[in-house]
Amino acid sequence: MLLPYFGKKHVETAHVGTVHVGTAAFGRPAKRSEAEPKARTEITKPPQSNRGLVSSVPSVSSVVTKFCARLEPHTPPPRTIPQTMSRPRRVRYGIFALFLYLTLCTLGGIYLADGTLHPARRPLTEDEVTAVRQSAQALDADLTDDSITTPDNIILRAWTIHPHHPSGNAVLLLHGLGDNRIGMTGYAQLLLAHGFTVLLPDARAHGVSGGTLATYGLLERNDIHQWLDFLEARNHPRCIFALGESMGAAQLLQSLDTHPHVCAIVAESPFATFREIAYDRMGQPFHLGPWVGRTFLRPLVEVAFLRARWKYHLNMGNISPEDSVAATKIPVFLIHGQIDSNIPVRHSQIIHARNPSTQLWEVPNADHCGALSTAPQEFERRTLSWFVPRP
Repeated sequence: MLLPYFGKKHVETAHVGTVHVGTAAFGRPAKRSEAEPKARTEITKPPQSNRGLVSSVPSVSSVVTKFCARLEPHTPPPRTIPQTMSRPRRVRYGIFALFLYLTLCTLGGIYLADGTLHPARRPLTEDEVTAVRQSAQALDADLTDDSITTPDNIILRAWTIHPHHPSGNAVLLLHGLGDNRIGMTGYAQLLLAHGFTVLLPDARAHGVSGGTLATYGLLERNDIHQWLDFLEARNHPRCIFALGESMGAAQLLQSLDTHPHVCAIVAESPFATFREIAYDRMGQPFHLGPWVGRTFLRPLVEVAFLRARWKYHLNMGNISPEDSVAATKIPVFLIHGQIDSNIPVRHSQIIHARNPSTQLWEVPNADHCGALSTAPQEFERRTLSWFVPRP
């Protein structure tokens, strides 16, 4: 098998790097013959497959995509807030928030109770007294200073104005919170012109009357009882009527429990219960309804009630004009402005619903205690028709 290869020159292409050199079969250099062409030294590259070439060349679509991506604004991926707060920490924060809320409600309730029971006084100035005396003289009436002493040794002071031509009837006039008897002189002038004797007291803790606590009817109902007895004993009127506004109206309605001999009363802008008006007060600073006091600020209201009971021995939950009206047979005329922003008209509506025999006049466009200034002729007509003796 090897014989054909002896004596024959065999050229073998060996890959040594990239240089190809002709060699003999046995590895010795072969002699060149003149007829044999010279071996050429060639520099070649290893063969590459077409597949490799295609894969190494980027496609047109990928180049266009990368170019467009560079032109677009870079938008960072959305970041998510890691939930790093542990459950015990959330519980601690919740307990702290609850403690802070209850602390604020407690402090607010204490402040509310003390401020409510100690209202600011409106002083009675000499100029105001002089003006009222001159007005009484102009109406052909005499003004006298009067006073009574309550069972708890509080001196309450008032004016009694007697017309020279009396009709034989008298009216007790009760002012609102933070006011004094001066606030009722407009009603007094209207009634004096029709022959009524009028009594204008300062409520306890108001004006120049004694006392440090305003109790919104708990004690004032007995004060009103004393004033009515005073008026009856001093003037012997044929019939005694009464008119109150705001706080004075609420106190007057509660006095129906203790003095059933009043002929008729007019109550303008009263509150239904002290608790209900407390709920209103909680929402009014935020221009919201009583639901704020019934829900979110309910602890503050309860603390205020507890403060009044523990420190001052006053059960403010018993202040309920609507309960007094529900049980009375005395004629009651309720007046309330439809746009009352202090004590909403629904309070008189609640009172009227408890005793349908009462009459309710909702005054259009009238704010708090504004019936006389909004509709003076209608107010005079309705009031005088109510203040008539009944069989």
